[in-house]
Amino acid sequence: MSYKSSDSSPRHRKNRQVENVLILQGGGSLGAFSCGVFKALVKEQIKIDVVAGTSIGAINAAIIAGSKSGHPEIDLENFWLELAESSHEIIPDNYFFFYNWLNLQFEHQKFSSASTNAAIFGVPKMFLPRWNPIYMFQDEDYFKPRNWTYLYDNTPLVNTLKKYIDYQRLTPDAPQSNDASKIIAHALRLIITSVNVLTAEPLVFDSLHMPITSKHLLASSGYPNYGFPWTELKEGVYGWDGSLLSNTPVREVITASSRNDKNIFIVENYSRKIDRLPSNMTEVLDRAKDIMFSDKTQHSIKMTKIMTRQIRLIEQLYEYFEKSEEMKMLRDKDSKFDFISTDEIESIRKEYKKLVHNRGAEILSVTRILRNRIENPNVSKNADFSVKMVKQLITEGEQKALKSIKEFKTINEYDYRT
Repeated sequence: MSYKSSDSSPRHRKNRQVENVLILQGGGSLGAFSCGVFKALVKEQIKIDVVAGTSIGAINAAIIAGSKSGHPEIDLENFWLELAESSHEIIPDNYFFFYNWLNLQFEHQKFSSASTNAAIFGVPKMFLPRWNPIYMFQDEDYFKPRNWTYLYDNTPLVNTLKKYIDYQRLTPDAPQSNDASKIIAHALRLIITSVNVLTAEPLVFDSLHMPITSKHLLASSGYPNYGFPWTELKEGVYGWDGSLLSNTPVREVITASSRNDKNIFIVENYSRKIDRLPSNMTEVLDRAKDIMFSDKTQHSIKMTKIMTRQIRLIEQLYEYFEKSEEMKMLRDKDSKFDFISTDEIESIRKEYKKLVHNRGAEILSVTRILRNRIENPNVSKNADFSVKMVKQLITEGEQKALKSIKEFKTINEYDYRT
């Protein structure tokens, strides 16, 4: 769904740029949905200026911003297919037989074992379990599981990402490309999030102000509840998965890019609303996971809209202030109307520039692309890295995004940058 804000004042529009922002949620294997969404954005020639994410959303965002080939929609899809093709199929799928009291007959339901295979054997191009024999002579605590603080080694992801990411593009001095055939020729701003293990403070990594490397990606995607480790970013700073604080980093983007107005595209991997209550414990746990990781930025967006109204009022009052100053200059300096000092005038102008001219970004529109809720909810839905599921999610993401983009274009009357 999309919405568009009311028109801003001429003073505001004159000194602002409009940027398209893509926000990618975390969600393990569900991140393949974002791949399809981005393919649709490219197909519809929507130019993205800022891409942000956390967890697997940070990985997707980094491939988009740092694409080695300059065609991130291709790199992103190849990345996901490589992960899927490396996943194991050692344990076969199984079937559950039950009696359907509505149809008065026995039925069977197939359960994918992909998540079980991933949990036991890992996804070799992304992570490996710590009990894998290859670690026997590398890990001094291999035979001391009581000392373990993580279950899976996610460093295999680093080697996989080397094929798809040019980290030089994730720096403040990122090079521009002169190749007109490339989708991403401009330097795309990347913002990813993590959390400080020791202080619980958010960690925000912004390619406009710092080089982003593989260790930042590992920190952003190291979710402890699934057995992934923290990453040491510098002495005394250890990063865990940013979704522990927020799985939808809209607030972080608004804070980091507080001047330019925005069209925001949010890719949601977890359902915020469902049609019925859970009917068993499996569905209860699945719904609890949805709520934990679903988008909670409605309040932030609401507060931003309130701030926009306040800024518009300030701009209107400032117009009157400047007009009164012009009138005062026509009067005699010793006039009784000269009731405001030069210092006070300068203070007002300085505060105006600080609050409005340098900040005050307006959210022009929000477009949400929501993944369909699976027919048979289960708590391991974000650990299915099978080729079948990854391809299904990519296709679904593209189809859902094309529909949402059509709505976005209609509401905004094609007032967007391409």
